Amino acid sequence: MTGSGNDFVVVDGRVSTPDDWTAADIRAACARGTGVGADGLVFVLQGTAPGAARMIYFNSDGSHAAMCGNAALCSTRLAAHLGVAPAEGMRLETDAGVYESRCNGAPGRAELHLAPVQAPVAVPGIALQPGEQRLALGNVGVPHLVVVVEDVDRVALAVRGRSLRRHAALAPHGANVNFISPAQAPGEWRMRTYERGVEGETLACGTGAVAAACALEAWGLGPLPLVIQSWSGRPLEVRARKVADSYDDVWLIGEARLVFRAVLA
Repeated sequence: MTGSGNDFVVVDGRVSTPDDWTAADIRAACARGTGVGADGLVFVLQGTAPGAARMIYFNSDGSHAAMCGNAALCSTRLAAHLGVAPAEGMRLETDAGVYESRCNGAPGRAELHLAPVQAPVAVPGIALQPGEQRLALGNVGVPHLVVVVEDVDRVALAVRGRSLRRHAALAPHGANVNFISPAQAPGEWRMRTYERGVEGETLACGTGAVAAACALEAWGLGPLPLVIQSWSGRPLEVRARKVADSYDDVWLIGEARLVFRAVLA
């Protein structure tokens, strides 16, 4: 499945559970060129209550992650497709919490209602480089360092992203790094992502889009709702309402499309 360019191997957890897989199995399935090729591997299972679905997510390096926004959108779409939970609204259980999600009217898209998000905070100890304007750390189930730059096209992402992802100021776990710059259309921004667990660039980042949108609103650079153009060129919409030092009623809306079905050997 693809979520705005984030691609996933999504497994029907009623047939094969995480207990059936090793980290090596996950790496092999996600390997590009020798496996299926994906940013991560997702299990979609029946939830603990009627009308609920369960998502368990692993990065392409075999490590477990509590949350992935685009994987949650894809899990919502697949859970509805498999009849695990109703398309018009379900509880999606993840290791970062339980969220409301649904398949909206547009084909191949889904919506995810996230928990309140704290306003991003400054990170002492990280010096800005030429072309970088400001940065902050946000957490949307997983940590994201949001960096506003003059032009995302000019970012040496593999080099700068790697150095920031493992920066001492973000120890011990590091963070995903989301570089953003204004798009041509008002209310839209472009984003590139260096993703931990993939340890390279990915074409989209759902929770990163939410962190970026909240940071932009906090800095007075863009009022919500905002559209974040992923590196694939596909849009992620973020809606939220600021309440004191946090953001409530947070929605992520984006692509969740089934590309092909297969049986892994």
